[in-house]
Amino acid sequence: MTQKDPTYPRSRVVIGFALITVGLVIAALVGLNLGGGALASALEDPGPIVRWGLPLIRGAMDLSMATAIGSLGMAVFATADHSWQLRRLQLLAGSSAMVWTIAAIFNILFTYLSVTGLGISSSSQFGQGLWMFVSQIALGQSLGQNLVIAALVATWAFAVEKLRTTIFVFALAMASIVPIANTGHAAGTVGHAMAVNALGLHLVAVSIWVGGLVALLVVRSTDSEWNQRLISRYSTLALLAYFVVAISGIASASVRLTSWSALLSNYGLIVLLKSATLLLLGAFGAWYRMRLIVATRLNDRRPFWVMVLLELGLMGVAMGLATALARTAPPEVSVNLANPTPAQILTGEKLPPELTAARWVTEFKPDLVWLVVCVLGIGFYLAGVIRLRRRGDSWPIIRTLSWVTGMLLLAWITSGSMNVYEQYLFSVHMIAHMMLTMAVPLLLVPGAPVTLISRAVVKRNDNSMGAREWVLWAVHTPYARLISNPIFAAVNFAASLAIFYFTPLFALATKNHLGHEWMIVHFLITGYLFVQALVGLDPGPKNMPHAIKLMLLIGTLTFHAFFGLALMQGSGLLLADWFGAMGRTWGQLPLADQQTGGAIAWGIGELPAAALTLIVSVQWSRSDARDAKRLDRASDRSGNQDIEAYNQMLAQLAARRERAQQRHDS
Repeated sequence: MTQKDPTYPRSRVVIGFALITVGLVIAALVGLNLGGGALASALEDPGPIVRWGLPLIRGAMDLSMATAIGSLGMAVFATADHSWQLRRLQLLAGSSAMVWTIAAIFNILFTYLSVTGLGISSSSQFGQGLWMFVSQIALGQSLGQNLVIAALVATWAFAVEKLRTTIFVFALAMASIVPIANTGHAAGTVGHAMAVNALGLHLVAVSIWVGGLVALLVVRSTDSEWNQRLISRYSTLALLAYFVVAISGIASASVRLTSWSALLSNYGLIVLLKSATLLLLGAFGAWYRMRLIVATRLNDRRPFWVMVLLELGLMGVAMGLATALARTAPPEVSVNLANPTPAQILTGEKLPPELTAARWVTEFKPDLVWLVVCVLGIGFYLAGVIRLRRRGDSWPIIRTLSWVTGMLLLAWITSGSMNVYEQYLFSVHMIAHMMLTMAVPLLLVPGAPVTLISRAVVKRNDNSMGAREWVLWAVHTPYARLISNPIFAAVNFAASLAIFYFTPLFALATKNHLGHEWMIVHFLITGYLFVQALVGLDPGPKNMPHAIKLMLLIGTLTFHAFFGLALMQGSGLLLADWFGAMGRTWGQLPLADQQTGGAIAWGIGELPAAALTLIVSVQWSRSDARDAKRLDRASDRSGNQDIEAYNQMLAQLAARRERAQQRHDS
């Protein structure tokens, strides 16, 4: 039963939206004038309406998208099931997504006009050109995907009612950021991977931060206890978002501003203005929020409205500067493309120097997404352990060391020398793959993160779902029980090799950055589920006998061996138009390197396999010992009645055999 919805604070909500909109428009206009983003094109100029209208439309799309995503995020993290707060945020998300959909339509149209320099026409030729832009051109496809997701979010946000279905709408809304991240300045140049990752993380964090603040404004009530919880939960999200915004902003600027003097360019000045606004927002938010929680306890509403409204205005300024920045050309970087090498044609970057023993340690190519994941993974884990220790609870140090080591290894695989060379050497790619799917999970699983979350995170009692509740719900869903079943996990672990390397998925993961990120996620999860099914400490499906676990392990590793053998003996080169066309003048020939990769696939699994076999055997031995002790204690409690009953059964069997022998003799 949905709780009663209190009076809607319409006037202050209108003021809030007006402040963020005005801040966005003014900052965008200032930024466009400063950076020249709306100057007439020297070639086909689309006209002033398109030049000035496109940035403002993009700003409206970004704001409505952020409001939809942030309100859904606050709904799943802060509100209770069947509450008026949940329903109000669902309505806010649906309404924002409708505006987002309309803005996305105009964004596609104006982008097409800007790219082609055409004017709007009712002719069939104009319509065919627009359709070709959306269906066949990468930029148009990305904008079209964002439009489709916006329409789906607008529909489903109004349709869903429960908290556990809202999270799927939230996940869908977050997915809309992926195509938008591919449309930045560095979408096809040097630093492409860093630029896409930085923009994606930036959009995620800004959406949670800005949209969450709008949601805070909308679900404010007269209940001081609820307001205090709401502000506390939003502060957690805002702090995390601020950290990601800062890191992604620095990374994004480093791709486009390659020298300190570039900061004095028009692009650099807008970056500095945006950075100053974000710093002011952080200091402002921290100072006011500390005072705000005290004021909320005293039921003083004025500080709340002052803080939220002023912060919304500053956020509008930051978003307006970001909109202008997207239309401003970054400083030119001198890159000689007069005679590009094969590696530059294929990857957009120069061929790295020959891989030597020293370069395994010294070469780096940071992957921002996985660096953030690893930093947060270590930080949250240590925070949980510290909370347990302060509470007087114990947590084995070996689990902490295992988890931290696994995260550090993951960071090295995704941002170290393997990330530098795996595009050029199949053997290095195979080392990274095997370590992702076997070595990293073997370190992360013993860390028992789900158990730590269930013990360290405070349980909520207001029918809402925080990190603890969502994680425990996720691991107990029917789907989670299926994929974590030892048999399914083993088949998935083994079959993924053949499906990945002998289908177009391998080309997608090698040539496409998003495909590469998907590959890391897939093999990390596949390996984690397999190791968890065999030796995991976290909650999972009903345990299988250890003998069957050993059989699954042996069968899976046998499949790995056959896969490695097939690559070692193969005479055809996988992705010949990639690995065979890099123009390498050092290292093994591509086919020999692939055969080396096959040997690695066969041999690198030996150490993790031996460790897994040892762990399963030890667990089997301990399980038998525990069963024996349990039976002994049960026997002692019953006065050895079970032993007497067993001896009596043996005596009866002996007597029966004796009588049968006597009958046979007679």
